[in-house]
Amino acid sequence: MSAPPELPEIVTRAFDVSRRAGYVSFCRNETGRLLAALAATRDGTMAEFGTGCGVGTAWLRSGVRRDSAQIVTAELDEGLAQAAGEIFAADQQVEVLAADWSTLRDRGPFSLLFLDAETPGEVSPDQLADLVEEGGIVVVDDLTPSDVWPPLVHGRVDSLRERWLVDERFTAVEVMVATGTSVLIATKR
Repeated sequence: MSAPPELPEIVTRAFDVSRRAGYVSFCRNETGRLLAALAATRDGTMAEFGTGCGVGTAWLRSGVRRDSAQIVTAELDEGLAQAAGEIFAADQQVEVLAADWSTLRDRGPFSLLFLDAETPGEVSPDQLADLVEEGGIVVVDDLTPSDVWPPLVHGRVDSLRERWLVDERFTAVEVMVATGTSVLIATKR
């Protein structure tokens, strides 16, 4: 599988690295385009928890418009982090770490924070609020859309999504990016 030609060059490289590594779990193009659009509005440091082979990071990087913006990303799997590091080896605005996401706690606050809903460990507003600057954005990926309140997934209340949507420290919205998948976008007040 090769990346469609209309993708940014850095994203195409990330898809190629993922294919060579045999890694098929990565940020969807619809989510990636959203990340690029959000990254285009950011200064400071952006972060990704769970790099994989760097597709989400590549989408973030494709949107960066300011020299002052930096991206730091952490991947627990050393082999995947090494593969992602190859994509950004010559890029002074991106740093790939082979580490658990919690090691980035001392690197914030972040202007944008991207993570998967299935990120190991706690990804609730209580755990992440202090890692995001005022006006900063948290993007939680890979949610199953829910059109009821409280949000239900597989017949159970999705308490993580519910906490984000009602937390008074954030203004949050769930956005369906493709059939069967949505993201949560939360801006810190």
